[in-house]
Amino acid sequence: MPNTNKLSLDFLRAAIKLANSTDVDRLLYVSDTPIPPQELRGKPCKKKLIYAVTSEKLAERLRKQKYSVVLVPPYDYSRAERVKVALIASTSSEKIKDKNIAICVTGLLGKPIDTLMQVQVGNALDDCVAAEGVKLGERFNSQVIDALIQLALQIGKEGFEGHPIGTILTIGDCEAVMAQSRQLTLNPFQGIPETERNILDPKIREAIKNFSVLDGAFIIREDGVVLAAGRYLTATDENVQIPLGMGARHTAAATITSRTECLALAVSQTSGAVRFFKNGAIILELHQSTRRI
Repeated sequence: MPNTNKLSLDFLRAAIKLANSTDVDRLLYVSDTPIPPQELRGKPCKKKLIYAVTSEKLAERLRKQKYSVVLVPPYDYSRAERVKVALIASTSSEKIKDKNIAICVTGLLGKPIDTLMQVQVGNALDDCVAAEGVKLGERFNSQVIDALIQLALQIGKEGFEGHPIGTILTIGDCEAVMAQSRQLTLNPFQGIPETERNILDPKIREAIKNFSVLDGAFIIREDGVVLAAGRYLTATDENVQIPLGMGARHTAAATITSRTECLALAVSQTSGAVRFFKNGAIILELHQSTRRI
């Protein structure tokens, strides 16, 4: 029987050796198990290293050790999708830039590293993201975007009280989105002070999970303030095309982003998949490997 610990260490050393190359700009390490310090000592890739971790405490500890760190959602999705989310967090915080070549190392959540990818930012990654997809513009708060992605993944994974649900979350260009939508039910966020309805507040994210059972979309401002829930998106655009098999929810998300400058996240009720729309097209697609429901 092979020695898995030795194999994992040999795998890590091979990744470090590749990352030491002058052709490589970044080493993106997507794991909550830090690299042993002796493996980095004197290596050029130490300055290129970006840790992508799920634990705030671990992130803080690594930052104190002068490492570059981003947080990623602690959900059980595939290896390639873990890399996608880590790339989004890294590019939105400008730790990785357009055209950078990154060596990406990851494994399944809570498991040893077992996967190595070479990615040039701006090229496709498993039907994922062009550079314009991960660079969303200065008006969008990267923390808000990360919080929305985490929330959408959680809704897709957990549903509501044991039942799968789907929803749409729009962010940005709110006046135009409100003008091209109408209220289906009473707006549960109406009358609440803005300081008490920001997506960065965990209590508000929990409220959104509960209100996801309502028909319609959530309308969120660029700074994370939730303006409305239960909005029916009325925008139409016959030129919008989405892949076969996607229904009205994805069409509505694509259309509102084609008619306004907002972004939209659509959570599939059928599969729990999360799709990120911009300018009428999918720029990010996350398929969860397991669902709790």
